[in-house]
Amino acid sequence: MELTSKHIERLLDDQLAVWDSARNNYQALESVRVKEIPLGGCTVKVQFNPARIVSSAAKVDTKSLKERKCFLCVENRPEVQHGLPDGEYTWLINPFPIFPKHFTIPVNRHTPQLIGSRFGDMLRLAREADDFVLFYNGPKCGASAPDHAHFQAGNKGFLPLCDVVATCHRTPVITQGSARLSLVEEYICPFFLIEATGADDARALFDKLYQTLEVKPDETEPMMNVLAWYDTDRWSVAIFPRAQHRPSCYFAEGDDNILLSPASVDMGGVFITPLEKDFEKITANDLAQILAEVCLDREKMNQIAQKLK
Repeated sequence: MELTSKHIERLLDDQLAVWDSARNNYQALESVRVKEIPLGGCTVKVQFNPARIVSSAAKVDTKSLKERKCFLCVENRPEVQHGLPDGEYTWLINPFPIFPKHFTIPVNRHTPQLIGSRFGDMLRLAREADDFVLFYNGPKCGASAPDHAHFQAGNKGFLPLCDVVATCHRTPVITQGSARLSLVEEYICPFFLIEATGADDARALFDKLYQTLEVKPDETEPMMNVLAWYDTDRWSVAIFPRAQHRPSCYFAEGDDNILLSPASVDMGGVFITPLEKDFEKITANDLAQILAEVCLDREKMNQIAQKLK
């Protein structure tokens, strides 16, 4: 049986009925503080979400990962946590939500977080869960479990990015059958956009981009965040190549410190601050500086576009 958005939403209802701490976190989300900031020609949101400290402050170095039990492996999950099997994946509710409906979708075996061979899976999951945006955080791009392959999903209507894609100017770079890869520069940071009605065509363009992007020393794939969603008869996939994992303000001391570790949701236009001091003081200039440090600039993105042609 192919899963649908209704099956997935029923999982959330069933889990919140029996999982007290998760239910408390979802209820807290209803009164979470949010402020809007104009940035890059659109309006982004900053969310004060204390529960997300477990992700923002996660230690993802090799030593720390070896010393902790993987929370995505079935034997280490809370006894109350049950999932929805979906091929070699399982849908789980995220007990530390950002979205009103937030899921994690791990692979059923412990294997590293790499998207190269799993992009087709992402398209399939996005199509069956067409009320949701699927997203992928690379190993040093916001993933708090870089040692266990997984996607996440959140309900549509939450990320400003999706509205931007509906109306933004895009510069076509290459096409493949039903698919087109474009460069979008009129946003908080430039990104590549794949639009396609055929999954194989979309995958061919993604593979070409994947092979073109730089792989940094000691990394196994190009650093990136990827968001994908399906509407009516087509996929939209936003790819944000990354320059680095965390901005300098993450490591700064005193008043200069801002504990913000950007991932796909932030690239989508919702910035997560687990500390109230950061929520209160963060400005458009701070966000612009953070994005300038962790994303590729327009010049580098245009250079990649030229290589693709």
